[in-house]
Amino acid sequence: MSPELFSFVLISYFLLLFLISYFTGKKSDTASFFTANRNSPWYLVAFGMIGASVSGVTFISVPGEVGVSNFFYFQMVLGYLIGYAVIAFVLIPLYYRLNLVSIYEYLGARFGSKAHKTGTSFFLLSRVIGSSFRLFLAAQVLQIGVFDHFGVPFVFTVSFTLLLIWLYTRKAGIKTIVWTDTLQTLFLLSAVVISILIIAKHLNTNTSDILSLISNSEHSMIFDWNPKSGTYFFKHFFAGAFIAIVMTGLDQDMMQKNLTCKTPKEAKKNIVWMSLSLIPVNLLFLSVGVLLFAFITPVHDAIHALPFSYPSEYLAFINEHGDKLEQFSSLNGKTRTDQLFPTLALNNFGTFGAVVFVLGIIAAAFSSADSALTALTTAFTIDFLRADINDKTGKTSRLKNKVHIGFSIITILVILLFYYLNDDSVVTAIFKVAAYTYGPLLGMFAFGLLTKLKTNDKVIPYIAVLSPIISFFVNKYSETLFWGYKFGFELLIFNGLLTFIGMLLFVKKQHNTL
Repeated sequence: MSPELFSFVLISYFLLLFLISYFTGKKSDTASFFTANRNSPWYLVAFGMIGASVSGVTFISVPGEVGVSNFFYFQMVLGYLIGYAVIAFVLIPLYYRLNLVSIYEYLGARFGSKAHKTGTSFFLLSRVIGSSFRLFLAAQVLQIGVFDHFGVPFVFTVSFTLLLIWLYTRKAGIKTIVWTDTLQTLFLLSAVVISILIIAKHLNTNTSDILSLISNSEHSMIFDWNPKSGTYFFKHFFAGAFIAIVMTGLDQDMMQKNLTCKTPKEAKKNIVWMSLSLIPVNLLFLSVGVLLFAFITPVHDAIHALPFSYPSEYLAFINEHGDKLEQFSSLNGKTRTDQLFPTLALNNFGTFGAVVFVLGIIAAAFSSADSALTALTTAFTIDFLRADINDKTGKTSRLKNKVHIGFSIITILVILLFYYLNDDSVVTAIFKVAAYTYGPLLGMFAFGLLTKLKTNDKVIPYIAVLSPIISFFVNKYSETLFWGYKFGFELLIFNGLLTFIGMLLFVKKQHNTL
């Protein structure tokens, strides 16, 4: 795919986003930025949240991971259904009843200002790290596809990318995001479906043959019943439930979109339909993985079957399959599976397939980045600066704009930190740290919802900081401490439980009826 074509696709994509921004910003006020005036159609929010739930990392990694862990990821997707049910029937009614703009206002009402700011702080840390990492991946794609060709440095690519996001979200905020997420989800799903059709064409198969190929593949095993395995069904299932609760229900970024629906009933409907939609969507991603490995397996098998004593036959094979051979040599390892989809899409799917893939990966990356920037601005403006979203003097609008610019700059700096570290192990470690920050949120919200007890507000920040630190060391030495047991995603539950127990130890005598 030429840099010129890549540039054309990118410019066209952002023109569409700016067009949406123009129309959504026409009659917008300050409240529109934070709540979209509680007037979003539920089905639009539900469709858009599919794309927001699938990050660029997922878009690239899940298909490749099929070669390592089969369809075991789907066990977690099944667990999502339980988590989303809790969100729909427990958290949504609570948030609407309290008329929240930032969901962490609940912690303030339930425990006090320290808990309120602690919850917001953990969210800000999580989202700044997570969103910066995802946007870092997108910026790398743009750098390789376009800006390297023109000799533009990476710092400009990152700054330019954030400038574009800031420009199309600065006026209407979440009101614009609801509509851009819809467009981005459309591109994302189209990329997956079209990729499947292109691979099917290369494999000379029809629709029924594709289904047969996927179902009969050794990689299509869904359930792992080995208790000692890291992908054991119950471990994945319950982890999926809690991940859905904390990364959607306790996350301002995801819930801010839900809270733009007109009524709690519509918001519930949005969550239910979105969660059900994730089943076929994730099956599509996993199916792409099976087909990608089917695409390269004949070449792999043929390489190993070659009679190397006959150089002429070897050279003839290289001439015929050189492109796949070169790509597979860098993919034939467990740690490189995340490169399988982009490598084949950009080099073997033709121009149309490459364009579709690029649109998909850009949509996946930007759908999480733009909404995160809006959510970060909302959480800080509401929770720390205590701004009034219905202010008519322009004070809140000016304050919001400064915070919006501030988080854009912070995101740029964090992305550049990832870039200049230039160490995959360090970057991965930093990204994993963000996962620890959801544990305290889970513990605080669970304590508030499951008990009527009142905890000493002053100690909550210390409990919230200590819990992930203890979790880190327990995870590090778990095999020694627990007879060979190794934590997986369930570490999140353990982290939340520590916060819950810590709050229980500092209970006050008086009760809170909220």
